[in-house]
Amino acid sequence: MTPSTAQHPQMSAEDFEELARRAPENVRLELVHGRLYVKGDRITVEDFEELARKAPEAVKLELIDGKLEVKPLPDQRHRGIVMWLLRLFLQLRPELALYPEQGLKIDAYRKGHACADGALAPLDHFIAQEGDWADPDGVLMVVEVTSHDRDTDRRDRVDKVRGYAEAGIPVYLLIDRDNDTLVVHSDPRHGTYQRNPSYPYGSLVDLPAPVNITLDTEKLKDYAD
Repeated sequence: MTPSTAQHPQMSAEDFEELARRAPENVRLELVHGRLYVKGDRITVEDFEELARKAPEAVKLELIDGKLEVKPLPDQRHRGIVMWLLRLFLQLRPELALYPEQGLKIDAYRKGHACADGALAPLDHFIAQEGDWADPDGVLMVVEVTSHDRDTDRRDRVDKVRGYAEAGIPVYLLIDRDNDTLVVHSDPRHGTYQRNPSYPYGSLVDLPAPVNITLDTEKLKDYAD
C-alpha cells in the first residue's frame, strides 16, 4: 500500500462528537471525510494542551507546524516493530530506555507537540518533568513507524523531520512500512538534518552518536505488510 492509496479514516464520528463536546470554548472543530479540522485552521498551544488532555482515550492528538493532527492508532504490526526495538535497546543499551508514545515539545520554539512512537533517553529521564509534553533536551533519538493512512507522507516524512531537527534531537529513526526501509536522520544543524541514509529491511543499520549502535534489521522482514 502506498501513501496515495491509503485511505483509512482517522477519527470516528462518535469520537469526534465526544472531542467536540470537551473542546475549549473558543475552539470549534469540524470532521470532514474522517479528518479533524479546527475552524480558522490554527489553534494555540494552550488550547491544544487542554484539548489533548480532555480527548477520549482512543484519540491521540498532536500539534505539528501549528496544525491539529490525529495520530492513527497502531495496528498489530506497528506494535510489533516498536516492541522489537524496545527489546533490542534493553539488550544493547541497558542504561537507556525507549519510551513508547512519548509526548515531546518540538519545533524551533517548542510550540509543536508530537507523540513519538519511541523516545530514547536515559532511565528515569522524564520523571522530573510535569505534564504530558516533555522538553526534548536530553533525548538521544526519536522513532516513528509509519501508519497506512493518507497523511503519513506529510506527517512522518516531512513535518516531523523538520520539527525534530528544529528541536535539536540528534537522531530521528523513521521505519517506513510503505517501502520497507529505515531512514536514519542525523546531524541536525540550522533546523535541518544533514544526513538521511536509507536502508532496506534486513540491512545492518548504523545509528550514529549519541546512540552508537548497529541494528540488525532482519527481523523487520517478519513485519512487512
